[in-house]
Amino acid sequence: MDAKAPPFTSPAPSAPTETTVVSGSLPLLTLYEISKILSATLQLDQTLRDVLNVLSSYLDMRRGTIALATEPATESPGEDAPLGLVAIVGQSLETARKGRGAYPLEAADQVYRSNLPLLVGRLSDDDRFSSYADHSGSLETDRVSFLCVPIRAGDSALGTLSVEREWDGPPPRSFDEDLRFLSMVGNLIGQTVQLHRLVAADRRTLMADAARLEKLARHEARSGGGTATGSSNGRTPRFKEIVGRGPAMRAVLDQVRHVARTRASVMVRGESGTGKEMVARAIHQVSPRSDKPFVCVNCAALPDTLLESELFGHDKGAFTGANSERKGRFEMADGGTLFLDEIGEISAAFQAKLLRVLQEGQFERLGSSKTRKVDVRLIAATNRHLEEAVARGEFRADLYYRINVVTLVLPPLRDRPEDVEPLARHFLDRFNQENGDNLGLAPEALDLLRGCAFPGNVRELENCITRVATMVRGDVIGAQDFACREAGCLSSALWREVQGPTQAVGGLASPTPGAPCPSGTSGGTGPGCASCTTGTTAVQGPASPGPASQGPARPAPPIPTPAERPRDMAPHDTAPNADDGGGSSGRLPDRERLVAAMEKTGWVQAKAARLLGLTPRQVGYALRRHGIAIKRL
Repeated sequence: MDAKAPPFTSPAPSAPTETTVVSGSLPLLTLYEISKILSATLQLDQTLRDVLNVLSSYLDMRRGTIALATEPATESPGEDAPLGLVAIVGQSLETARKGRGAYPLEAADQVYRSNLPLLVGRLSDDDRFSSYADHSGSLETDRVSFLCVPIRAGDSALGTLSVEREWDGPPPRSFDEDLRFLSMVGNLIGQTVQLHRLVAADRRTLMADAARLEKLARHEARSGGGTATGSSNGRTPRFKEIVGRGPAMRAVLDQVRHVARTRASVMVRGESGTGKEMVARAIHQVSPRSDKPFVCVNCAALPDTLLESELFGHDKGAFTGANSERKGRFEMADGGTLFLDEIGEISAAFQAKLLRVLQEGQFERLGSSKTRKVDVRLIAATNRHLEEAVARGEFRADLYYRINVVTLVLPPLRDRPEDVEPLARHFLDRFNQENGDNLGLAPEALDLLRGCAFPGNVRELENCITRVATMVRGDVIGAQDFACREAGCLSSALWREVQGPTQAVGGLASPTPGAPCPSGTSGGTGPGCASCTTGTTAVQGPASPGPASQGPARPAPPIPTPAERPRDMAPHDTAPNADDGGGSSGRLPDRERLVAAMEKTGWVQAKAARLLGLTPRQVGYALRRHGIAIKRL
């Protein structure tokens, strides 16, 4: 049987009417068969080959090819999406891509970019088809025409559909009907391709979500995290990295849940070692930006020049050693969250540069004049009293209001003693996992830890557990294994000898006056913990009376309750007792000495503080305590 004979011909020559009717309905039957194929399966490559086979069989289009762009068309079709052959009949796909008779892809690319059909009446008349025609297997290439139409989805081209028509006798006057028919087929193919791509994109999204959830589940399984508030490990729902079951931490995490859903800037405040970065990560993890980057920068660790390059990036040749361009942290965090730790340490000059990018979301790299725009949520952290810095002119007020939209104050560890035990167990479990040990904590060891003030907060507790776990001889850690039982707690010595019994070290506040001593210690003379070794008896007033001429000492003003404290008051501002101005001795200067120092320095508190060996804050408190009016010179 001749392969070129149409399959739908009349079996009997005596029925010309039936033959004419069937031949005239071939395009409609072909479209019907193609529509069934396109809706039958989601295997796109096989579907497209079946469509070409139907065109070849029903309409005698001898060699068909479909080429698609590698990604969906955009407003500039074909610019970043080169064509690639995906289906062909009458030739192998490998030969059409690389062989000597390779398919003339430049002709199809012209159709794809212009979104207009192409007709070549004779292959032999076009130089683009010379090599292809010589190896096409056709004996008379001057009797073969090439028709190519764009595959469209709406107004955008997704690829091309091309066929070859071989004709006998005189050349046809027009191929308009064939081009119109192929355009209809191209539109059907375009809708199918677009549907397949949408399904594939949704599948990739679902797989990425499933992989992320599986990774999170594996991480939770490794950390042994529970899911209920008040569980044995002290973790709270949705915050598996944060250990804490007390009311203070629950209140903070409740604020985190409300803040995370917004785009507002957040200021995380608290003493050193309270876990400000961990809270910042928690805000990011439960926010709509959780699938975007979380980038951290320690502002205190870099000078201004390096900090500017670190945050904004630089172009090649911006400075000596800039051998290539580099993205800054703002660009890295685009769409996500940028955490600026120790933001109170940046200089006034850099504060102005930072303010612009926070207000406008725009910046320029070092050595570049191109303005870049980013969408970044800012979370800042500090243990400094920024209000005092603004009042002294050390911190810009406009930057302060920009970063201090929502404030989260983290409680020190001494204000949440119920979290000491779960934290200690968490750090010990992590030590055991990292070192292959199986250590445990005795009940008396936990009693000892509960009595410590931990001026270094969670960081100090972690170091304490790591130290004792490293040095312990047995499998159970007892109270006698801690350094404080051997008068070897260096943290408490630092607190007592460097800054005095109630002064902050590195932004820390004072331990709570009258903190309970661990069992086995007495009165503040025992070596049990920081609150004991710092001399809690001195917190109640001066250790020794002054000269007889001074008369009775004035009573110290009452310590405000948490409800009476101003919202922006730092924790170390809540205990204005006599020791707050005592320098290394923990005692205020007497009235006469203070007035003499102020007179000598022209009533400049900073100079008087240096003369007395105090801080300006201590001098200010001493002036208020003695009721001395400040003279304005």
